[in-house]
Amino acid sequence: MTIKVYNTLTKRKEEFIPRRPPEVTMYVCGPTTYNFIHLGNARPLVVFDTIRRYLQYKGFKLTYVQNFTDIDDKIINRAREENIDALELASRFIQEYYRDADALNVRRADIHPKVSEHIPEIIAMIERLIEKGYAYVVEGNVYFSVRKFPDYGKLSGRSVEELMSGVRIEVDARKKDPLDFALWKAARPGEPAWDSPWGKGRPGWHIECSAMSLKYLGNGFDIHGGGNDLIFPHHENEIAQSEAYTGEVPFVRYWLHNGFITVNQEKMSKSSGNFFLVREVLEKYNPDVVRFYLLSTHYRSPLDFDEEKLNASKKGLERIKSCLSHIDEILGKQPGTSSTAPEVEQGSRKLLEFLSTTRTKFEQAMDDDFNTALAIAALFELCREVNSYINHPEFEITSQTQEVLRQTKEIIITLGEEVLGILPDLAKQKEKDTQQEENITKDLLELILEIRQDARRKKDWATADHIRDRLKELGVLVEDTPHGPRWKWAKQT
Repeated sequence: MTIKVYNTLTKRKEEFIPRRPPEVTMYVCGPTTYNFIHLGNARPLVVFDTIRRYLQYKGFKLTYVQNFTDIDDKIINRAREENIDALELASRFIQEYYRDADALNVRRADIHPKVSEHIPEIIAMIERLIEKGYAYVVEGNVYFSVRKFPDYGKLSGRSVEELMSGVRIEVDARKKDPLDFALWKAARPGEPAWDSPWGKGRPGWHIECSAMSLKYLGNGFDIHGGGNDLIFPHHENEIAQSEAYTGEVPFVRYWLHNGFITVNQEKMSKSSGNFFLVREVLEKYNPDVVRFYLLSTHYRSPLDFDEEKLNASKKGLERIKSCLSHIDEILGKQPGTSSTAPEVEQGSRKLLEFLSTTRTKFEQAMDDDFNTALAIAALFELCREVNSYINHPEFEITSQTQEVLRQTKEIIITLGEEVLGILPDLAKQKEKDTQQEENITKDLLELILEIRQDARRKKDWATADHIRDRLKELGVLVEDTPHGPRWKWAKQT
């Protein structure tokens, strides 16, 4: 089945056809780094991380770029309040971002560009826009002339006339037209500034993403993602300046936008004060529960913040974890030698068939514009089937039933962790458990040797020899030296 995505630009679902398959190029707008991220910021991080994971699961080779806005009025204002350098403040909150994103099992992007490190690319782009007549200079500021770009409004679906009559536009007397937006801002006292052909200054907000995405992904890249709040003006302005700059259409093939997280039906935002920091939520709920909650609703739908929904997510995730726990318990036992009852053999065949059905349902859900809610439902159905299989009165732990459950576990981990990221990183957990087992083994051997040494001091040679011989049978060789006993595995000799 082909993957279909809802393209904000065309306002419909379309078959996803990458520019150069199997390569996929993807740019997602990152945070403005002046504060800790809140749950509304976290939703696009988790959503587009999951979309990235699924595309990789389907065999695509991704280049994933997510920027950091480290130059912005909000950063400058907060830095002034704290009496520190603006870039220093931004750097601090970039590290705090990583802490929260890592907790939510969000994988690092292939490239995390910062605005402050791409000033030359931004200046070069602005220079070209001026040369082509799309931008003009006023008192060291550079503005993009919106009316020079005929397709302005095609992403948001708003005409220039509608914008003039009904949309609040930033007031700036230096503009030739109220709709025009800043590409470069002249330096003001106490603000970060860089040299440019128009004097010292800093980039406007919108130009940064165009310059960085074009540098790393090239024109006509596959996916540009972000929240609904970025459709206008940020992404609208990105399209205008990018297509004016390159002279080629489209700047981006597919525009994907996630719905808001709301509080009492109002958008969660720092400016409104109705937000919950990710780390505050993580004080009450495990990160995997929060990620599960963020994926429990289709990414384009609004999601109202509700602790009851978080608690429901906790219970739902526990159902999947409990299923895995039951499987692990059975896999950890010695299989019996008795023959399996016909009913169990039939159940084994049914469960194996259900594994294929689960993968099909999961992929159908994700292929249909990344419907994680239905994908999770497919995992729930599988867990119900597993419980029915294990709880059958005739169920026996045999090599056959263990193999069926081993395959079941593999499916759950692949779909639940590799794609959705809603389960703990089981590979790391297994490595941690293995290391812990090795440490316990070493400690127990040292304890046994202490007991043997005590027997030797008491001239209880029979006990000492018995311990040595039994350890040898277990593959552990004991060597008595003037400095005390030493042990090593027999296979190392």
